Amino acid sequence: MPLKYKRILLKLSGEALMGGKGYGIDAATVDFLAKEIRDVASMGVQISIVIGGGNIFRGVQGSLEGMERASADYMGMLATVINALALQNALEKYDLPTRVQSAIEMQELAEPYIRRKAMRHLEKGRIVIFAAGTGNPYFTTDTAAALRAMEIGADVILKGTKVDGVYSSDPVKDPKARKFSELTYMEVLKKGLGVMDSTAVTLCMDNNLPIVVFNLRGKGNIRRAVEGKKVGTLVRGNDGAGIKKKNS
Repeated sequence: MPLKYKRILLKLSGEALMGGKGYGIDAATVDFLAKEIRDVASMGVQISIVIGGGNIFRGVQGSLEGMERASADYMGMLATVINALALQNALEKYDLPTRVQSAIEMQELAEPYIRRKAMRHLEKGRIVIFAAGTGNPYFTTDTAAALRAMEIGADVILKGTKVDGVYSSDPVKDPKARKFSELTYMEVLKKGLGVMDSTAVTLCMDNNLPIVVFNLRGKGNIRRAVEGKKVGTLVRGNDGAGIKKKNS
C-alpha cells in the first residue's frame, strides 16, 4: 500500500515507556515500541521521535511542589535524555541505525541538535530521537515535537497515547465521552481538548501540519497511520489541509 506520510515525527509521552509500572521504564514496553518502529522503518518511512520524561520527572509537577520552575523544567529535560537513550538501545538491538540529538549539549551521550544534520540522518535512513525538549524551560515536549516536525519538514505528527483518539472528556472517567474521528485545530483550541498544549496546536495550525492521535499500545497502529488508514483522531485545518499534505 502506498504511504500517505513519508517523513514522520512520532511523539511519545514518557508515561508510554512505563507499561504497567507506576514509574520508570518497562523493558517489555520499550521492546514492543522498537518492533513497531522497525516495522514502519522497513517501509522506507523516515522516522524522527520526540519523547517526554514524565515517567521519571515532570517539571510542571516539580514547580507545583515548590521547586523553582526553570530548574524543574531542566530536570525534566534530562529525564527525556534518559528515555531517548533507552529507546535508542532498544532500536539498535534490531539493527536500526539511530541517532540521539539533544537540545542541551552533552557530547558524551548525544549529538547536539543541528537541523541540517538531523535531516541528513533521515535521508540516510537513520532514526533520529530528539531529546531535551527545546532546550528552554517553560516549553513542553509537545511544543518541541511541533517545532522539530516543522524544522525537518515532517508530513505529520503521530502522537501515541493510552487511548484510541481524542474524546469529548476523559473516557476512563466518563462513559458518555464521545470520540472524534476528525477535528480542526480551532475546535481543539476552543474546546480545550487535551490533544497537545495550545502552543503546539497553534504552531501546527499556522503551518498546516496534521496531527494524528492514536493508541500507541495497539499493534500495527503506527503502520496504519502512516498508510493513511483510519486510526485514532485526525486534527487538521478547515480547508482539509493536513489531509492532502504528503510527499509526491
